[in-house]
Amino acid sequence: MLKRVGIQEIFLPKKIPSDPSFRSGSVDWSEDEKLTIPKEDLAILNAADWYDDPGVDAWRIANKHFHLLFFIVLKARFFRSMVRHFDGAKVWRTYGLLGRQQSYGRILSMLEWREGPILSPRAAKSVWFGQAYNHLAEIEPPWLAERAIYLPAGLQDTNIRDDWTGRDRRILFVCPDLGLSEYYREIYRRFEQTFGGLPYAVAGAQPIRIQDDHVLGYVSSEEHLQNLRSFAVMYYHSSEPNHVHYHPFEAVRAGMPLVFMGGGLLDRLGGLGLPGRCKTSEEARRKIERILAGDKQLIGQIRASQAVLLDTMNVEHCAPRWRSAIELILKRTEERSTAPIIRKKRIAVILPVAYRGGSLRGAKLLASAVAIGSQQFGSPVDVIFGHLDDPTSYPDREFDDLPGHIERRAYQWRTLSQGEALRACAYAGGEGTLTHATYAVPDDGINQFFDCDLWIFVSDRLQFPVLPVRPHLLMIYDYLQRYVPIMDEKANQQLIDRAHAAEAVLVTTEFTANDARQFAGLPASKVRKVPLLVPTFGSGDSLTRGGGPPSSAYFIWTTNLAPHKNHRNALEALRIYYEEYDGRFECHVTGVDTDKLFARNSPHLVAAREVYSASRAVKANLKMEGDLPDSIYRRKLRDAAFLWHPGLIDNGTFSVVEAASFGVPALSSNYPAMREIDRQFELGLIWSEAVDPVDMAGKLKQMETVQHSTPRPEAFARHCLDRSAGAYWQVIQEFV
Repeated sequence: MLKRVGIQEIFLPKKIPSDPSFRSGSVDWSEDEKLTIPKEDLAILNAADWYDDPGVDAWRIANKHFHLLFFIVLKARFFRSMVRHFDGAKVWRTYGLLGRQQSYGRILSMLEWREGPILSPRAAKSVWFGQAYNHLAEIEPPWLAERAIYLPAGLQDTNIRDDWTGRDRRILFVCPDLGLSEYYREIYRRFEQTFGGLPYAVAGAQPIRIQDDHVLGYVSSEEHLQNLRSFAVMYYHSSEPNHVHYHPFEAVRAGMPLVFMGGGLLDRLGGLGLPGRCKTSEEARRKIERILAGDKQLIGQIRASQAVLLDTMNVEHCAPRWRSAIELILKRTEERSTAPIIRKKRIAVILPVAYRGGSLRGAKLLASAVAIGSQQFGSPVDVIFGHLDDPTSYPDREFDDLPGHIERRAYQWRTLSQGEALRACAYAGGEGTLTHATYAVPDDGINQFFDCDLWIFVSDRLQFPVLPVRPHLLMIYDYLQRYVPIMDEKANQQLIDRAHAAEAVLVTTEFTANDARQFAGLPASKVRKVPLLVPTFGSGDSLTRGGGPPSSAYFIWTTNLAPHKNHRNALEALRIYYEEYDGRFECHVTGVDTDKLFARNSPHLVAAREVYSASRAVKANLKMEGDLPDSIYRRKLRDAAFLWHPGLIDNGTFSVVEAASFGVPALSSNYPAMREIDRQFELGLIWSEAVDPVDMAGKLKQMETVQHSTPRPEAFARHCLDRSAGAYWQVIQEFV
């Protein structure tokens, strides 16, 4: 049909799903010879999986060479990827679904309920509902029905053959996948009830061998044609009003009598009133018994009348309808492509809670990475940085290091009931199924970040599901709850649900990636590992602190009040260090809320306070600095003898990287994420066991006298923001 309407260059996928029940395509390389696109581009297209997510490179090439795409939907990942990345017209080739009320709109709603938003209102304008039968759109939602075009299903050859013999006095019944599909097993069971005792054979591919002498299994095309010529009759069971299989038309074309059940799509195609049509299974059995007995009158009536079923499949019927539909699609596509581009894409990086310290620094670095990476790849975007409207946590000075081209917005979370959420989605131009009682949206007092094309939340700490009006990603640094009892089962499940609702999660270590897959149960395709981002530290001189034993009289313990920071064991290690090993260095404690370390009554902090209160030496040498401004903290870090990280487990602390950039060695607990960071940045960390205070105390004493090497400046240069930003953009661009 495409060639008849003037389209001569057609690309066909070379990979089809491995699912044995997938029978809707085959691999054909013949059209490649007619393509005038570069061989290297064609190689990428041929290697892509066009039934899943083919990838940004494949879409880039498709946009360069093609204007029109025909597709079917097996996975939400493909649909989402297609509407985001293919600029041309997208024709959903629809042949109807099983079930009287099953619609393609419902399929999309089901996929959205399971995997999050798929289709934006803007993208919907380039999607066409390419129905093979002109009534399919009648049960579709309005936005899809309005995009319906009629592209009739056809056969290249509808001429009736005259070589049918019918010498094989058996019924030919097509019923595939009996070993895999409950649907087809039930159809076969009903067939046996109706035609038990009569001779028959069951055609259709059987991926799992069936122990039934009637089942032929897979046969070649030649064998199939021979069966159509020689079997006495074909029975077609389906009364589905919106779907019909291919084999009844093959039987008609072969001149073979077709006995079929009424009430289905064949009625619309001319089957009403045909002598082969049956209202009941009893009527079907009577007619087939007569045919098997050689009733020439009935056989002649059926064969003479059933050719009408091929009329709408005739090429001469199909061609003008295809031509007018394709012309309409291309005209509308051209009109859209000449419309002015209003603005650049916008991406929001949002802190969902009042994070400070390392999490705030990481969010600002992420925003910078998005801006830099998009620029490097020639697709510059505007970046919006969102934080809670909390002047105490976020005074203006906290953002002195945020680049001026990144807009900053303060917001408050706003919750919506399900009804309010449905209306909000409708106002935003979207449709879909909302299953939760409450949704949340970041309210910036302007338009709830609706002007952004993608939301990236730096954490999974979202109390309610995010209103599904924009695609969103989560930056997840760790799953501490897997190792430390910091929340109950309900709260943990809430975080896991938020991760599953996101388009993808970004992680910075393989340790957290494994937790995301194994603990949170996320599919591997949804977990994207990106580099740990490193800011630019001070001047070049600050990277070359002299060697030799440290002259500073203190070391830094940077921490916060979370249970995984291991306060009790750390303080016990300090007690041993000062009382038993005659430790000489003071311990200066910094970090968010550390000035309240001994004032809080959490069980893990009470245990730490007991150790502190019982040791005069610890009291004399422990200096609580609190949450220092970055500039003061860095000066203090630069002059420290070393940095101490005694935490139990997490995604790894950035503080050891920052210390190394100033030539300051670090003593760290030994766990997988820290090992990853040590390897990545070539830090040469000194290790201690977080659950063994004696070991930690001994290593603290060792740090007094042993000279430790720190990375050369060029080691950090390999991981600078400019070099890492591209890796972020390569992931993020898939969702814009």
